[in-house]
Amino acid sequence: MLYPFIRKALFAMDAEQAHHFSIQALKLLRHFPALQPVPNNPVEVMGLHFKNPIGLAAGADKNGEAIDGFAQLGFGFIEVGTVTPVAQDGNLKPRQFRLPEAEGIINRNGFNNLGVDVLIENVKKAKYDGVLGINIGKNATTPIDRSLEDYQICLRKVYSHASYVTVNISSPNTKNLRSLQYGEALDELLKSLKAEQAVLSQKFGKYKPLVLKIAPDLLPEEIASVADSLVRHQIDGVIAGNTTLSRETVAGLPNADQQGGLSGKPLNTLSTKVIRQLSAELNGKLPIIGSGGIHSVASAQEKINAGARLLQLYSAMVYRGPNLIRELAKKIKTR
Repeated sequence: MLYPFIRKALFAMDAEQAHHFSIQALKLLRHFPALQPVPNNPVEVMGLHFKNPIGLAAGADKNGEAIDGFAQLGFGFIEVGTVTPVAQDGNLKPRQFRLPEAEGIINRNGFNNLGVDVLIENVKKAKYDGVLGINIGKNATTPIDRSLEDYQICLRKVYSHASYVTVNISSPNTKNLRSLQYGEALDELLKSLKAEQAVLSQKFGKYKPLVLKIAPDLLPEEIASVADSLVRHQIDGVIAGNTTLSRETVAGLPNADQQGGLSGKPLNTLSTKVIRQLSAELNGKLPIIGSGGIHSVASAQEKINAGARLLQLYSAMVYRGPNLIRELAKKIKTR
């Protein structure tokens, strides 16, 4: 019941300033016992045990600073990042914009983060014992034809600290990054990272699932092609999806013309459509993590019914508050 007052204070700030304030508050929250027990709605996916199917999407905690604080909110799993080999500032500010009328957010952050080594040190300090995903990307200064090197560097460094590793090739805010989702570029990336996973699995004596995060803007034939590559290269899971470049659902609203990726409620129908198409193509050969536009029990259940095994959210917390996480965790019926 307190969140409407908290939201009013946060919305009085610039969107990125409010985000940083929230991260600092969550870092403090880790020192206090959880107000309520974490909802128990267990599910087994990718050989991992999830306390419930509701996860924190990457982008909320880029540097892994507030893992224990986010865990207090009731998430069944947490994904941190996107992280790159070396620190980078990201795109020029301002780069985050709210669309309150639609419960949407546009960002063009550009993988701003403190680098993979800082994230690993923060992960080491966290006491969280649940499923932790680490989302990896490429530096903006790395040429697109050398992207694999950045992903390999990050994979090698995070492997022993993650429950699973997500490969982010779908952010619209790093130049040419989405070109890695197609044809030979995707096949080469997946083949090489799968080989690296095998080496690391042998080295550490532990198999860590490899997950690909795709865009919601893919055409049906592109979804079919991605699904084929995922199966052929034995990738362990797929997140559908990232933010969208489409403005169809927010046309005419203040800030709707800002460049960047749109997230939040306006993305819901599109992301569910992609999940449904992807599920039909994959036919159960690997699990889908549904992300994009979840804002209610009904919208979350719709993604499960469309074929998702797990769910992730971030923008909904900004508009609906943390109580939504526990509500979803209690009420979602997994397949």
